Amino acid sequence: MKAFVAGGSGLVGSALIRNAPSGIEVISPKRIELNLEDKPSVLQFLKRERPQTVILAAAKVGGISANSKYQRDFLSKNLEIQDSVIMSAREVGVENLVFLGSSCIYPRDASQPIREESLLTGPLEPTNEGYAIAKIAGVRLCKAIAEEDGYRYFSLMPTNLYGPNDNFHPENSHVPAALIRRFHEAKIRKLPKVEVWGSGAPRREFMHVDDLADACWQLLNVAHGGDLINVGTGEDIAISEFAKLVSETVGYSGKIDFDISKPDGTRRKLLDVRRAHDYGWKHRIPLDVGLKSTYEWFNQALEKGVIREY
Repeated sequence: MKAFVAGGSGLVGSALIRNAPSGIEVISPKRIELNLEDKPSVLQFLKRERPQTVILAAAKVGGISANSKYQRDFLSKNLEIQDSVIMSAREVGVENLVFLGSSCIYPRDASQPIREESLLTGPLEPTNEGYAIAKIAGVRLCKAIAEEDGYRYFSLMPTNLYGPNDNFHPENSHVPAALIRRFHEAKIRKLPKVEVWGSGAPRREFMHVDDLADACWQLLNVAHGGDLINVGTGEDIAISEFAKLVSETVGYSGKIDFDISKPDGTRRKLLDVRRAHDYGWKHRIPLDVGLKSTYEWFNQALEKGVIREY
């Protein structure tokens, strides 16, 4: 089988390529070779390559600071990418497509753990509303195509991710990468304290990106068209505890200060992953083990000068 992974250079896309099962030919041109926002180019590419499967892992992503500050870009850019890839795949006749979203699509005050049925039942978290609306549009587009055209287009909603090849920008990245970067630099510079946004009270679920890649390839064989499936660990941790775990992983022994003037975001965000379990998938990488291997990768990438920041 030939599979087109859109966004192969990113955190999720690189994990999909790294963990691709034998017998699958993965094609994933770099951005300089194929601009996913250019629909005619994407359509031409798919007509030429004729993959049987498309996995849409490409997206404009960022942490709470970037999401809150650049709502317009997160909404418009993601809508462009999704329309370009999904509708081109439909036009060419690609029968299998996996759309990767985010747990932020669910209402801010959704019951915990969050079930897939919670979608569109309440207001979104304001700090990442633009990104969430774009992802909801992608979910609904895949569902409509599955129902109207009979193609097996379905959506996976992963929890908060971390792992090799993440964006390690100290301000614009997601929590795990940002904290690894901050604690590492504080250790090197022997700083007495590290500042963490918010009160530390919110709880979050974190999953290694290789577990998501595993879920994509496994669920590709069993999921139904139009499905919406949560992908996570089913376990969460307070940000204060997580920050302490990251500091211990990095080897930083200074003080952790929580800046309560900065937003906390959603108080708790834990996914109900029973649907994925019913399909036969479960995560396998414990949080402490995953953070340790990620920090080892981070140090190696620093030495090679290949850390991603944007």
